[in-house]
Amino acid sequence: MNELPFKVVLNEEEQYSVWPAQRANPAGWRDEGTRGTRDECLDHIESVWRDMRPRTVRLRATDGA
Repeated sequence: MNELPFKVVLNEEEQYSVWPAQRANPAGWRDEGTRGTRDECLDHIESVWRDMRPRTVRLRATDGA
């Protein structure tokens, strides 16, 4: 099966998503740098996205500590 290529995109809150490589990024999202099959992209996200809280929530939590 010839699966379409995908890419990993990242927003300002450091949240990750998988997006079709041939499509323009959604507003507010930028290329993270990883491309491959959907499963390869999801595996990459799983390996790097350890704290799923948005960036601003993580920062508030560390400021209050």
